[in-house]
Formats: sequence, C-alpha cells, structure tokens
Amino acid sequence: MARNNIFRTKSVEQSIADTDEPRTKLRKVLTAWDLTVFGVAVVIGTGVFTLAASTAGNMAGPAVSVSYLLAAAACGLAALCYAEFASTVPVAGSAYTFSYVAFGESIAWILGWDLILEFALAAAVVSKGWSTYLAQSVELVTGSHLSTTVSIGGVAVDWPAVLLVAVLTTMLALGTKLSSRVNQVITAIKIAVVLLVIVVGISYIDPANYSPFIPPAAAPDAGNSGHNQSLFSLLFGGGETSTYGIFGVLAAGSLLCFAFIGFDMVATAAEETRNPKRDMPRGILGALAIVTVLYIAVSLVVTGMRPYTALKSKPDGTKATMATAFADLGVDWAATVISIGALVGLTTVSIVTLLGQTRVLFAMSRDGLLPRQLAVTGSRGTPVRATVLVGVVVAAVAGLFPADKLEEMVNIGTLSAFVLVSIGVIVLRRTRPNLPRGFRTPLVPLIPILASLACLWLMFNLSVLTWLRFLAWMVIGVVIYFAYGMRHSVLGKRQRAAEAAEVPADGTTAPAEATDTPVRG
Repeated sequence: MARNNIFRTKSVEQSIADTDEPRTKLRKVLTAWDLTVFGVAVVIGTGVFTLAASTAGNMAGPAVSVSYLLAAAACGLAALCYAEFASTVPVAGSAYTFSYVAFGESIAWILGWDLILEFALAAAVVSKGWSTYLAQSVELVTGSHLSTTVSIGGVAVDWPAVLLVAVLTTMLALGTKLSSRVNQVITAIKIAVVLLVIVVGISYIDPANYSPFIPPAAAPDAGNSGHNQSLFSLLFGGGETSTYGIFGVLAAGSLLCFAFIGFDMVATAAEETRNPKRDMPRGILGALAIVTVLYIAVSLVVTGMRPYTALKSKPDGTKATMATAFADLGVDWAATVISIGALVGLTTVSIVTLLGQTRVLFAMSRDGLLPRQLAVTGSRGTPVRATVLVGVVVAAVAGLFPADKLEEMVNIGTLSAFVLVSIGVIVLRRTRPNLPRGFRTPLVPLIPILASLACLWLMFNLSVLTWLRFLAWMVIGVVIYFAYGMRHSVLGKRQRAAEAAEVPADGTTAPAEATDTPVRG
C-alpha cells in the first residue's frame, strides 16, 4: 500500500510538472555562462586560498598536487553522472531530486538530509575563512590587528562571518540573477589573483623544496592518531597516523574534495536555467576543468616557494594560507593582493553554497517532506522563507563554532551524494532507457561504477570520528523522516488519492508505458 511505501518513486514527468506550480515557481534566468561562473565561483575559494598551503603543511607535503589530482579524478567521474541527471531532470534539489526519481522517497530523504549537512557546513566554513582573511587583509594594509570575535553574553561570536552571511542572504532573497551578476564580477577578480600567484610565484620556486616529495610518515603523537586518523589507515596498517607518507597523501585527497564541491551545487540551479539540457552539462564540466588546472598549478607553486614544514599550522591552530608563502619571503605586496583577492573571492563561494542549501531545502519542502510553507516563492521568484531560515542557521554555526573538522563533515556528505548519483545513472538507464537526455554519460555502466568506487575509496580516507558524526546525523534524519516526512509527503498523498480513485499512481491518466516505473515496495 502507498501509505506504508517508503520506496515510492517520483516520475521524471511529475518532477518537471511540479516546477510549474504557481506558488512554488522559480524563474528561469540562468545561462551556461552563469552556471560556469557559479561553478568556478564556488570551487575557487577555500580549496585554493586556504587548503592548498595548510594541507601541504599538515598532511601531504609537496605531494599535495597528487592529492588534488586524485580528488579531481574522482569528482570528474561523478561530474559526468551529474551532467546527465541535471540535463534530464532539470529540477531544483540536485542529488536529492535525482535520487527521488531513481531510488525512491526514503533514499531521497536521506540524501537530502545529507546535502543539508554538506551545504550548511560548507557555507559556515567558507564564512569563517572569509573572516580570517578579513583580519589578515586589515593587518597587511593598515598594520593594525582586527579582532574577529566579540563576546555576547560570555559567548565568543565571529562577527565578520555572521555579517557576511546576513548580507548574502539578503541578496539571494532579492533574486538569483542579481547574485549571478555579482558573482561574475567577483569571480573575474578571483581568477586574476590566482593567475598572479602562479605567474609571480614561479620566480620564487626553489626545487629543493620539492624534496622529499612525499615526506616520511609522522609519528602517532603528531596529533593525527587514533580516532583522528583516516579509516583507510586504521584498516590497512597506517601505523596509527595519516600525517605524511602515502596514507597522508590519500587522506589529503579526501580532504581536498572540499576544494571541488561546486559542480553539484551548480546542479541545484537546474530549475532556474533557461536551457538546462544544453547548459547544465556545459556549466558543470566546464567549471570543473578550469579549476582542476588552476588548483594543480597553484599547489606546485606554493610548495615550491616554501618548504612544507613552513606551512604547518601554528600551535594556536592558525592555518597557513596562500598569502603565507609570499609574506614569509617578504613579498608583502603580493601577500596583500592575495589576501584582498581571497577576501573578495570567498564571498562568491558563500553565495553559491547558500544558494545550494536553499534550493535543496526548497525542493524537499515542495515535496512535503519538510513544511510546505518553506517552498513558497515571493514576487521575485525566490523562496524567501527558506533563504532566511538557511541564513539564520548558517550564521549561527559560522558565528559560534570553530572550523576544525567541519571540512571533513562536508566531504563525507558530498562523497556519499556522488556515490548515489553515480549509481542512479545506471538505474535510470535501465528503468527509463528511452527518456530524453540532454547529455549522456559515456561508457555506462563503467564510468558510474568507477565514480562510485573512487568516491567510496576517498570516503574511507576520512577520519573515524568524521564517520561517527556522519552516522549520528543520518540517524537523526531517519527519525525525522518517519516522524514527519513520510506522513506529509505530497507524493504519498497523491498515491493514496489515486488508489481511492483507481487511477494511475502518478495522478495522470496516461497509459502505463508513458509513465515512470511502477512504484516499488
């Protein structure tokens, strides 16, 4: 019976039809150029301005470029699968919507809950990175120290992070196209800064800094042992550490997936794209190709400029940044430009992560799995209520909690989504072989299988503690689904009404061959 069927699927046709509901309709204003800019805007950010230097210093040494390549390969395989789904099911929600079509409601809920964790924490982490660069920029320009925390009721609050989220939330509520135009200007500045790093930094490279390319594994007392070591290292004899050595390079590859999350956020804007069948694949794959080249180039330059030991985090937890390498060599003008460019650049990352979070929440609410009121769009065609709610939550997380380990939580959520989307391509090819597809993933099922295995492998290189936190979050999500989502599901209500009226389960009178696969359960 539909009442108890937690694996009920939503047809592609019904998913697309739901986008025309007047009260929850989004405006189609984005082009392939907008999507590519969105992708580059969100990917070129923390991953290059912060993670390149700190990951080299703390985990991989000069071999961080190999770690970037490993992460890019896994994400590239997954991107091919995302491109097919986004062009076939151009509906807000990204992997959540794709899973609803391929696997059914309960799996879609779990993945949507997973994406809420991913995007919210990503937005918070980037906002805190923006706060760090604000302080660094003020110090480089004026020579004075700027405190980024203020005590409110005895609680330390990161006020720049909160301020940034508040401003960007307001902008997103005013309209997606406005956000896109701001993105284009800021992204151009950001790419110019990255190119500056490469061009200027090459002249300061000392080949001796590349040796040893893979530093010997650190002793367990380096602070990365026990539950903080990677699961892969724990299972396969990493000597209780994943700092340096081959296990460090592999663990760094998993961490650097954070640097590539962006093409999946592009997919969340599919419903607002004018020609999604053509533009979504171009935006997703184009953005990933551009940033992969830039990341590897920057990582080689930064680790060539300074020994990896000089890029370790300080005892107080302060991480090395891209500007650190220039400041240490006395190239203060470049450090200043990089810090200001990073400050501006991280703004675009925050915009797109907030947009992605809002669209996932919007899609889940429109389906009734969360309160439907959150899916109502305003006069500008944006889900204002969902946007404000996301802004408040992200501001609270960014203002109150430290950034340590949040990157890993983002990564495990991202990688699990990649796995399910990749498998979903195979499932939908079998269940709906004749479905019109704007882009077809090549070599199916080989590419989706390789994508799934690569992402699972990267997941196993995340820490044990990250896995435990992730499982706890998933358990909370399952409880919420059975307590609320399953009973309020719009699809479930349609199916119960259809059973009562003895019409097809998707609420149409179309013949069986024109509808989606039969409801499973």
